[in-house]
Amino acid sequence: MKGDFQFSWELTGSGWATCSISDVSSKHKHFVSYCTDALADVVHGVAGLYGPTRTQRISFDLEPGEVRWVLRGHGSNVDITIYRFPDMSASFDAPDEEGALCWSSTQPRSALGHAALEAAQVLLRRHGEKEYQAKWVRYPFPAAALQDLRRLHLRDDDCQLEHELALP
Repeated sequence: MKGDFQFSWELTGSGWATCSISDVSSKHKHFVSYCTDALADVVHGVAGLYGPTRTQRISFDLEPGEVRWVLRGHGSNVDITIYRFPDMSASFDAPDEEGALCWSSTQPRSALGHAALEAAQVLLRRHGEKEYQAKWVRYPFPAAALQDLRRLHLRDDDCQLEHELALP
């Protein structure tokens, strides 16, 4: 399972991050701006799949473009669809399908939950909360959201992968 689905988030400069997502057949990468609290939005969006709302939308500002992730839960699986819009300010209310389809995959919720948890944890280990905020500029590290996702993932998923127990 771990090799089939990958997600990473890397701070690449002041207010910029590289987000990569891949499965066995394709990969998508985008360069995200600090204009939105993007990592927190990912963690909250994935955590939201553990509740009654089966669809979560996450938008990343690319200055000026937008990448919108649509996560649709179906039983124990999640359809992940990524759309790109040329201008975030013009696409705010646009239906998902008006964007250009960039990437899609269906994954077990446990794999998505684990991958999002692991990507955020790697950032925290590498930068710590203080350095993360200095690099991301506008928003603090989403520590409480990460703890919530960890709790939900461990409670509801039969994930056999290794998990860290607490934030450093």
